[in-house]
Amino acid sequence: MNIHSITLEVAGADDVAAAERFYRDAFGLDGRVGVRRAEAPTSGFRGFAPSLILAQPADVDALFARALEAGAETLKPVAKSLWGYGGSLRAPEGTVWQIASANKTSTGPATGAIEKLVLLLGVDDVKASKAFYSGQGVTVSKSYGSKYVEFDSGPITLALYKRENLAKQVGVVDATGTGSHRIAVNADGSFSDPDGFAWEAGVVTR
Repeated sequence: MNIHSITLEVAGADDVAAAERFYRDAFGLDGRVGVRRAEAPTSGFRGFAPSLILAQPADVDALFARALEAGAETLKPVAKSLWGYGGSLRAPEGTVWQIASANKTSTGPATGAIEKLVLLLGVDDVKASKAFYSGQGVTVSKSYGSKYVEFDSGPITLALYKRENLAKQVGVVDATGTGSHRIAVNADGSFSDPDGFAWEAGVVTR
């Protein structure tokens, strides 16, 4: 089963228009990320964080700066780490994003190319969620026990973390949250997973 796009939900009609501008101007994600008006309330950490993977630190710095200029706020400043280079921010409509590169050193000027979009889901039980998604026909490509699982899910890569670990990784102090996740995964089938993430058959809502 493939993920074709994700749809983020925002509070009102004016916020929908603003979010569309942000994702177009800051990230250039037309076709992969859409927005629509929210139908249910939410509070606290929403339990997910899309991750943009870029070629090198120069690309991370450029995209991060563009997002901040467009109205995002820093949660975790960009820096080197054991796994590469990156940071996280909160978009104006509330979605937490990670921007990263596996490389720690730039080899040229920034190109702006996004190599991969990964949807990081924070779940209660990684092993149980892995089994659930495998049962839905999503193929596992990487698995590190109860810590991290990654799937071969087409244009957008699905990955699972323990909810608390994901919050810590993206700089969210409190991992708790209530109400809607405010995201729909647009894929080849429709269902709700054990943590309440909704998958919808169809294409992105613009």
